[in-house]
Amino acid sequence: MLDAGAAPPATEPSTAQSPGLGARLMRRKPVEQLVAEGGQGEGGALRRSLTMWQLTMISIGATLGTGIFVVLGEATPLAGPAVAISFVIAGLTALFSALSYAELAGSIPVSGSSYSYSYATMGEIVAWICGWCLILEYGVSVAAVAVGWGEYLNELLDGTIGVTIPDAVSAPLGEGGLINLPALVVVLLAMVFLMGGAKESARINTIMVGVKIVTLLLFIGIGFMGIKAGNYTPLAPLGVTGISAAAASLFFSYIGFDAASTAGEEAKNPKRDLPRAIMLSLLIVTVLYCLVALVAVGAMPWQDFEGTEAALAQIMKDVTGQSIWGVVLAAGAVVAIASVVFAVLYGQTRILFAMSRDGLVPKLFAKVNPRTGAPRANTVIVSLFCGALAAFIPLGELANATSIGTLFAFALVNVAVVILRYKRPDMNRTFTVMLFPLTPILGFAFCAYLMYTMPGTTWMVFGGWMIVGLVFYFGYGMRRSRLATAEK
Repeated sequence: MLDAGAAPPATEPSTAQSPGLGARLMRRKPVEQLVAEGGQGEGGALRRSLTMWQLTMISIGATLGTGIFVVLGEATPLAGPAVAISFVIAGLTALFSALSYAELAGSIPVSGSSYSYSYATMGEIVAWICGWCLILEYGVSVAAVAVGWGEYLNELLDGTIGVTIPDAVSAPLGEGGLINLPALVVVLLAMVFLMGGAKESARINTIMVGVKIVTLLLFIGIGFMGIKAGNYTPLAPLGVTGISAAAASLFFSYIGFDAASTAGEEAKNPKRDLPRAIMLSLLIVTVLYCLVALVAVGAMPWQDFEGTEAALAQIMKDVTGQSIWGVVLAAGAVVAIASVVFAVLYGQTRILFAMSRDGLVPKLFAKVNPRTGAPRANTVIVSLFCGALAAFIPLGELANATSIGTLFAFALVNVAVVILRYKRPDMNRTFTVMLFPLTPILGFAFCAYLMYTMPGTTWMVFGGWMIVGLVFYFGYGMRRSRLATAEK
């Protein structure tokens, strides 16, 4: 027994050491843990209610819209009649990445999309960078699409009641206005529908997707009658450089096919249905894009696309000589573009849901309403942020920023599928990439090439976005990550 005044015995120095910076940055989340946590949020859980057809419609809904209705008018002056080739190049780039997405979605069916795939294969810092790029891809895409929606709304109003929304409240700063009010309105409408839950949202989305497919088929049928062979020459007035630049811009048109992967925790049979939905949606969208582009440049000289953000409606009016068809096209485009806002906003909220559950962003984003099974606070915050971007930022800059963020995330998915194939060859895969590893290598190379062709201002915006993201990660995410707290 020790004397009261005796000094306490010396304690053994602790041999436990906290992980070094490198180990913390590269910590990976096991695939089994990612899958086991699927659907679980703060105060409730997401509901598994989506079928393969509904997942396909989500992907088509997120993809088919502004790229063909609006951005076509910006890409055609770059590529000329060869803009259809630009669509093919962008589509091939998307295809290679889609194959990788399909394999990973069937293996790791969770809401985080490429963010979660990176977390399981390349470590936390890479996952964060990927997630931050996805926030740029989805969040800014919502804003860019909403800007295009206002253009067709004006066409519809002009053709039906003979009035248009004044520039002061229908154009952003720098383009002759103060605020793009229609763009803000469509984002807020999408927010209201999404708060009802995934099942109800999927029904609304399916109806809107059906309307826009019918609209584009109608354009193809009518526009075909106005094709003039002379409009296809010269095929590529600005050469290969113009085709490549247009392809990089048009890649924006393909973002969204991965939206099905963000619904991994709300699908009834995700391992089977997610790969099918991703591939089927990309096939449908690519065929429609190429057909519409070929008809459009055949029916209207490529030089006339400059500055036209409602080119398809104009072509319908010119071919038929009747304004009613332009009104019909504009009405279809209003529905079509609204569905893109709707589906992409859905994807953004589910990615933030996954990041929040991992502790990398505040817990508020993972809070689920027990009645609807929807992350309501998440939906409101994301919608207000995207609505503000849509109201004040011009379309061109938004589209380019979205494309580079998407390309970066897609490049990481192609790397992830290679790593997971070698590290976990025994994993059950419901879909496997053909011609492995050539296909993901080509997918990475195509993404890197299109990123290289992006203008310097886009790279500056992307670099600034990455710096902000890294500051947030080192100041918040790295310390509050669930993997970090588990190590303590």
